[in-house]
Amino acid sequence: MPSSPLPSETPPPATPAVHRPWALTVLWLTPALFLAAVVLYGLLTKPAPQRDGPPQVGQPLADFTLGNLRGQPVQLSALRGTVVFLNVWATWCAPCVDEMPTIQRLYERLQPRGLQVVTISLDALGTQVVTPFMHKYQLTFPVLLDPQSTIERLYHTRGVPESFIVDKQGRLVEKVVGPRDWAHPQMLAMFEQLLAAPVR
Repeated sequence: MPSSPLPSETPPPATPAVHRPWALTVLWLTPALFLAAVVLYGLLTKPAPQRDGPPQVGQPLADFTLGNLRGQPVQLSALRGTVVFLNVWATWCAPCVDEMPTIQRLYERLQPRGLQVVTISLDALGTQVVTPFMHKYQLTFPVLLDPQSTIERLYHTRGVPESFIVDKQGRLVEKVVGPRDWAHPQMLAMFEQLLAAPVR
């Protein structure tokens, strides 16, 4: 008996050619999709604007809110319209201790004229160490507490002391790294000039 051919040996029926108009559409869309992918990649990998970098002279100083020795919140932006002397320090910093008497003299001389002296302590123990320090050196200017080093991250400070002088518009006039004699006649003249300037 002759054997039947295996199914795989049977030739498949002829399939009529089918035209695929969508193939042309895909071919036309490919360059457009590629271009869109390139643009999207560029947008996603574009560096973010440097809005959180170190403070720049002539630019507004970033806002913050910290508590004072009595636990009351103080916000930098609430001082807009005044000249602000901002000093970042710590009780364990010897250069900070050296310049503290000059900050006190600056405060006594120009606070009645409207100068806002704001110092920020980075001491982790807060009032426990700052209050005795203020009494010891007979300092009466305002102190804000920053045990979490918020200012260090916000202003990219690298140590203590660092000081920031801000005009009535809230813009940074000068940044000073290290101690300085803040009661020197030249410094007093600069502050007096800023105090005399109108609010714009």
